[in-house]
Amino acid sequence: MKKRVLSLLLLAAMAASLLALPAQAAPVNRFYDLNNDAFTSVEPLRLMGIMDGYSDGNFRPYGQLTRAQFCKMVVSALNAEDELGLYRTVTIYPDVKPSHWAAAYINMAAKGKKAISGYSDGKFYPDRTVTLGQAATILLRTLGYKDENIGGVWPDSYLSFAASIGLTDGVDISKGNAPLNRSDAAILFTNLLRADVQGEGGGKFLTAAGLTVKEDMVLVSSNVRGPDGKETAMQFSDGSIYQMAGDKVSNGSLNGYKGTLVLEGQRVRTFLPDAKGVSRLIYVAKIEGYQITDRTGTKYTVTADTPIYYRGEQTSWSAAKSWLNPGASLTLYLGTAGNVEFIFAGGGDSSTEAVIVYERNSVKGFDSLAGGASGYTIYKNGCRANAKDMRPYDVATYASSTNTIRVCDTRLTGYYESCNPSPTEPTSIRVFGHDFDVLTTAQATLAKFRPGQQITLLLTEDNKVAGAVKPGTADANANAIGIATSASGTSATVKLLCGIEVSGAVDLGTGPDSIIQYRQEELARMQNRLVRVTSTGKGYIGLVRLGGGASGALDVEKRRLGASYLAETVNIFRYTPNGIDVLTLDDLGVGPVANEEISYAHTNWAGQVDIIVIGAVGTGASIYGRTALSYTDRNYSLISVYNDQGLAAGPFRSTYDIGAGVYVAAVEARDGSGFSSLKPLTALKDVPSTAWSGQGSVTVDGRSYSIPVTVMAYNKDTLEWITATEDRSILDIARAYSKKYDMYASEDGVIRVIEVGGDFR
Repeated sequence: MKKRVLSLLLLAAMAASLLALPAQAAPVNRFYDLNNDAFTSVEPLRLMGIMDGYSDGNFRPYGQLTRAQFCKMVVSALNAEDELGLYRTVTIYPDVKPSHWAAAYINMAAKGKKAISGYSDGKFYPDRTVTLGQAATILLRTLGYKDENIGGVWPDSYLSFAASIGLTDGVDISKGNAPLNRSDAAILFTNLLRADVQGEGGGKFLTAAGLTVKEDMVLVSSNVRGPDGKETAMQFSDGSIYQMAGDKVSNGSLNGYKGTLVLEGQRVRTFLPDAKGVSRLIYVAKIEGYQITDRTGTKYTVTADTPIYYRGEQTSWSAAKSWLNPGASLTLYLGTAGNVEFIFAGGGDSSTEAVIVYERNSVKGFDSLAGGASGYTIYKNGCRANAKDMRPYDVATYASSTNTIRVCDTRLTGYYESCNPSPTEPTSIRVFGHDFDVLTTAQATLAKFRPGQQITLLLTEDNKVAGAVKPGTADANANAIGIATSASGTSATVKLLCGIEVSGAVDLGTGPDSIIQYRQEELARMQNRLVRVTSTGKGYIGLVRLGGGASGALDVEKRRLGASYLAETVNIFRYTPNGIDVLTLDDLGVGPVANEEISYAHTNWAGQVDIIVIGAVGTGASIYGRTALSYTDRNYSLISVYNDQGLAAGPFRSTYDIGAGVYVAAVEARDGSGFSSLKPLTALKDVPSTAWSGQGSVTVDGRSYSIPVTVMAYNKDTLEWITATEDRSILDIARAYSKKYDMYASEDGVIRVIEVGGDFR
């Protein structure tokens, strides 16, 4: 008989925390005293009715089993409950009267299946603990082995024989006379379900028990709508759907596993995963053909036909690789040889409901979202997270295939173009020319809006609409960032980092032909660059080129950019003359990347850097300073930009409508011909000293702004830039001078200039 060997992962999990069914058990879907790996291991046995938990929600894995309880488990494994009526009124043992709760199970196991026998005094002793030796003997007889086939000294010879056929894999057989606990019982029954029977006909144990088995099945979802209309059916990768038998409901912990579907008729009795391989959650750094590189630099090889599951549906790697972006999360299932057998993209499941976070540091609703699942892990934008990482308007969904809560903070603000079927109960909504699926739980907030309005969408990890708020809502600022894959003439296409593509016409405004041509050239310079996307009308999009945010060198070895640590899933891009490259930290080598080489850096909710761009923005570098005019008329101006080091750029002839004394973000063309971009910084007036959060940030109107060590400060009393002294920084001097400040921020939320003095003395 072929030996069944459980993987080390399965054995470790089961040996630590499994159980068998107590007589007074009540069915539950999750158990407080089991971690997720352990419960995933016993879920097939729970579905089959072999074991269950106590009414208090615990398994009590180290509790002992009685002989009566073990008999009940054997009958359940044999799928023989329908025969119990023949044995309810039979008395085989004097201490097992028909009134005993387990009388039918004991009588059937002893007389009907000849799997167990009593003691030499003719009694059964149902409430005595069953020993490991007794349990192994019972299961060997259940498989059809006769005592004469084994012989030798009991229980040692029986335990040795059980070990030779894999029945006791994962159990210490050196203590054959010790009481059997629920953990070891679960391992024994898992091995039993995978075993072959002895005797005439042979074959699988499950088949001999009158059940139908389908091997090499991949379970995609456990909560789809089945033939009876209930959303408790199992769906498999081949598209087949089977309703559960009886009143059992799967908790989803088996989703994503490959194994054996066990059917009673056309209904699911259980799903038995193959001995577990290794599942590995990774974050994509780059994809090159059939090779995936994760953020650690580890490479995985796939084939064109490698199955990949997304939103509960199966596709192939060759079809999916085109829409997988850097930063995407993938769960890889690796075979014993380390090969990728199949992949779940994102959480793997199709989001059907979501929880929106409304309070900082809150995980309210997460347990309910997980359906009572215990031991789930929280990921936010691909990074491990916990309650302290939650922010208002974060969106959480549950992925049962990986037992993870997936939190996303993607927010898109744009023009509400259309919906289907109606604004009050939309199932889809079009914004940025893209049709977004709408979760049922989002309809209440969407009903407040109508086509033709501006709207901010709150998206799930798989880009479904979980809710909507008015643009400008505190803590719900739009953050749609992507790569402009096409930008020329009067149109643009942007592949957003969240995984969707938007396109539309670009409004170049009005003016002389020279100005329109200049704006077209500006648009063309955004191609293959990182941009922020806006939408102000039907079919229109606007692009804002990103720059700034870097306040120090990138230390690859220490994973820091200046004073900030890098996020676990940091995206790194490099601008080149031919486009934009996606990099990993390994690609950068060991040396530091100088501050002047970094054109853009973005920080996440935790202050960690999650986007880095190396190389010039557009055709020049970002400059922050104060404008001065040396000439102006109705056609153009001669504009210079000064910073705390003096003249930074200019004077250049410019058509930008910007006067003197304005704090700006400027981008100078490499050839020195002028400004390729010149935009006023956002003014934050009358910021009180109480708005400071430590030395490195301020909070204004609910939004946090970072303050780099290179920030400039201007004194309106002395009309001079503040300079650092030997023992005091620019920030220290500026903060001590005033009780209020005017601050000027770039589009990426970084304070570039602080003004003190004047009316704030």
